[in-house]
Amino acid sequence: MRVRRPFPIVLAVVIIAAALTIAVQLRKHAPPEAARLLPGADAFLYVNLKRVRAVSPGTQWPAVTHDPEYERFIQQTGFQFERDLDQAAFAVHYPANWPGGGTGGLAPEPRFSEVLIGKFHGQNLATYLKQVAQSVENYNSVDIFTVPLEGRSLRVAVLNVDSIAASNHGDPAVIRGIVDRSRRLASPFGGPAFLRQYYKHVQFGSLAWVVARVNPAAPEFGGWTALFAKPAEIVVSGSYLSPLHLHAGILHLRAEAYTAAPDDAGSIADKANVFLALFRSAESSIGVRGTDADVKAFFESIHVRQEHDRAVLDASVSTPFLRKLLAEPASELTPPGSLSPTEKRPAKSR
Repeated sequence: MRVRRPFPIVLAVVIIAAALTIAVQLRKHAPPEAARLLPGADAFLYVNLKRVRAVSPGTQWPAVTHDPEYERFIQQTGFQFERDLDQAAFAVHYPANWPGGGTGGLAPEPRFSEVLIGKFHGQNLATYLKQVAQSVENYNSVDIFTVPLEGRSLRVAVLNVDSIAASNHGDPAVIRGIVDRSRRLASPFGGPAFLRQYYKHVQFGSLAWVVARVNPAAPEFGGWTALFAKPAEIVVSGSYLSPLHLHAGILHLRAEAYTAAPDDAGSIADKANVFLALFRSAESSIGVRGTDADVKAFFESIHVRQEHDRAVLDASVSTPFLRKLLAEPASELTPPGSLSPTEKRPAKSR
């Protein structure tokens, strides 16, 4: 007689389904892999340019003029940042001597680390980097190129066929750490502790976001004192919503300031609302005739409120307004084409 044992099978299916659900949820709330490779820092910035292009098909992008060094970089590597870069994640290291301290060590100004994902031609890029590098270190089977740039050392590593990392932090261990993390299996638990703490507040599916510490006591944050009287952490994100029944989607902007006490959050919200009221009053006093309707709709969509120990700003950007912003003329571009330094270029062998 055949004995049926459905319970173990059902239990196994349930366990597998639960594991998959947990994995998906963890992935959903984890920073993008490019950001998880970054070192510990005081501010983080991420933008998904591939998705920006996808939500704005047919947009006439700004004309970009190339300086000679950047044009040389394009010709030798076949890579054009404004065309081929898909994702960019940046870490900002504040100087250690700033009020509250920072991760930038003894540097007198902020330093940066980044991970870029795009359509790179690995061999061409490596050949170019060898030409401009002052030295090359092989670390964990990855070449790290040290490129002199504006009195600093920019270290660049080609992580794989579609990813590169760079850092001008004075400590070479920073770029080595990125290389080490890129060699491990991707984990939703990875990434800098500060970023993991606040990334859960980034809107799901955001095209771009910023997570940063703000300390108005630092001279470089002088312009922030109008809103911030005390240190705070901010999270700014833009999530694109595209209703099926509309031709134009909406980019939902949200900015949140996390403070040490509800009174601090209330002060930020009150100041922001005062500035907003003054702007709207000035707009009304001079009349709105001739004002762009999309711009007007954007400012009318801005709302600021306090939620316990945080101040929250919400706004909506229509696709037509976003396209107008993207179509603004761009100034001369010199991207991490900072990969093409003009100073201290090593002499070519004859």
